[in-house]
Amino acid sequence: IENRFPNLKRADSPSDKVGATPSGAFGKVEHSVAMLSLGNAFTPEDVQEFDTRIRRFLNLEPDAELALTSEPKIDGLSASLRYENGVLVRGATRGDGRVGEDITANLKTLPDIPHRLPEGVPDVLEIRGEVYMSGANFAALNARQIAAKAKPFANPRNAAAGSLRQLDTKITAARPLSFFAYTWGVMSYLPADTQRGMMACFEAWGFRVNPAFIGVTHPDGLLAHWADIEARRASLGYDIDGMVYKVDRLDYQARLGFVSRAPRWAIAHKFPAEQASTQLNAIEIQVGRTGALTPVAKLEPVTVGGVVVSNATLHNGDEIARKDIRIGDTVVVQRARDVIPQVVKPVLQARPENSLEFVFPTHCPECGSAAVRDVDEDGKADVVTRCTGGLTCPAQARERLKHFVSRAALDIDGLGQKQIDEFWQASMVQAPQDIFTLQARFEDNPPAKWLYANGPKDKLGTLKESVKKLFKAIEARKTVDLDRLIFGLGIRHVGETTARGLARHFGSLEKMMQDVRDMGRGDGALRADLEAVDGFGETLLDSLVAFFGEEKNCESVQALLTAGVRPTPLEAVAQDTPVAGKTIVFTGTLVQ
Repeated sequence: IENRFPNLKRADSPSDKVGATPSGAFGKVEHSVAMLSLGNAFTPEDVQEFDTRIRRFLNLEPDAELALTSEPKIDGLSASLRYENGVLVRGATRGDGRVGEDITANLKTLPDIPHRLPEGVPDVLEIRGEVYMSGANFAALNARQIAAKAKPFANPRNAAAGSLRQLDTKITAARPLSFFAYTWGVMSYLPADTQRGMMACFEAWGFRVNPAFIGVTHPDGLLAHWADIEARRASLGYDIDGMVYKVDRLDYQARLGFVSRAPRWAIAHKFPAEQASTQLNAIEIQVGRTGALTPVAKLEPVTVGGVVVSNATLHNGDEIARKDIRIGDTVVVQRARDVIPQVVKPVLQARPENSLEFVFPTHCPECGSAAVRDVDEDGKADVVTRCTGGLTCPAQARERLKHFVSRAALDIDGLGQKQIDEFWQASMVQAPQDIFTLQARFEDNPPAKWLYANGPKDKLGTLKESVKKLFKAIEARKTVDLDRLIFGLGIRHVGETTARGLARHFGSLEKMMQDVRDMGRGDGALRADLEAVDGFGETLLDSLVAFFGEEKNCESVQALLTAGVRPTPLEAVAQDTPVAGKTIVFTGTLVQ
């Protein structure tokens, strides 16, 4: 009927729910309001300190009532749903918090996500929550996978992630996914003045909120709820890794605001990590992009928290010595914060008689250069041992490449750590600029492993589809935000926030490189000007001078520009506000 009478088709037609033509890739979505992470609490003292910090910030008396909320922290995938005039127009993943992927068609297949909201909702609103898969549905899905002789999923979270990122929405529709709403992004107006009131609105609009959501008036109530849910964790039917606490009043939330990547008014109280015992077969030293030597435990594979673990961090040489961890030990392993596997301790009664203390290397295992610890002005040695080989160390160069293509940096679809290792071993990508000249070298001499079995009849025409998509993704990322490119360079002490500050201050990569080099040549006035910029301390400036003082680094940056990379400046900070160009001075006493 819709084909014959197109004018009769509604925007929310059921024919658009499933079965759309698979797209080649997911588009990017810039979040109107950033999707931030949460700070963590691990002990009752941390929770009490959270309450104390809020009271101190708001200047509340210790006995003043401070309403808080508590709800389980779902171990799933964050998603944001944008509605305009009550109609779902876009759904996106969290991504890096600022930019996610457009997965609207896939999210529309979830029964918990309404396509149209009741009358009277704000004209524009973004509902945010967690997509997850219940334990029962996960078991049923894996049974179908095994019956079809397909690889089973490792855990419900991986199953949910894989289901949401299917290019064919029919596959997503066949997967049993669920959605809990718990917060919001941009909204035309707020229909309530408390967190509890907003959650009630979500329910009235047709969203599911967690039935374990409650309100309390004291940290003791938070801890009691945490203990109750932790005891019932296995019977909830879905995976959680802690509880989330929030200040209830929205005006308080607005006053508390945010730190770099998390709100001050919320915190995640994590559950104790699950532990297991296994054998430590070897200790491998990995060299990072800044030259840091990190010991990694190579373990007999063991399941911890539903994930098979074969590698775990040992942090540094001091930590190995303090815990007296030796090769051949039976060790206790846990997933720190339910994410990063780490070795907790050795089981001493099971230690082999001929075991030897581990001796941390004094030379880089990759390039043979001396490995030393930095010493600060007070003569205190850093806990991290670093390779002094710099750019001559192949491990540092390879890890810098992996950082360059990471999600917070260039984020090139189809080019992750595995692909970087393959291209590195094939001597096809040895520096960042090589990524942007890769297609031309493929066309001149395509490697056999990336071709179809029928051989190079038409070179590019016979390349695997994944390689063609990779070239398109690389071409698209020639246009990249300046702060992402600066972060991707892997300069020590330059994180995402600092990279944005540098991008806003300098405006272009060329000016940044030139000014820093001038500063390194002794331009004291320039250094004084930069030290006056908020966030530009002595450590950062020294790190910039050291990086751009290496001629190879400057050549690499220039080669990126020559290869066609076009950094996009960030939007200028507004200059037409009442405080623009003014220095604000506060007088009086700060009371803690």
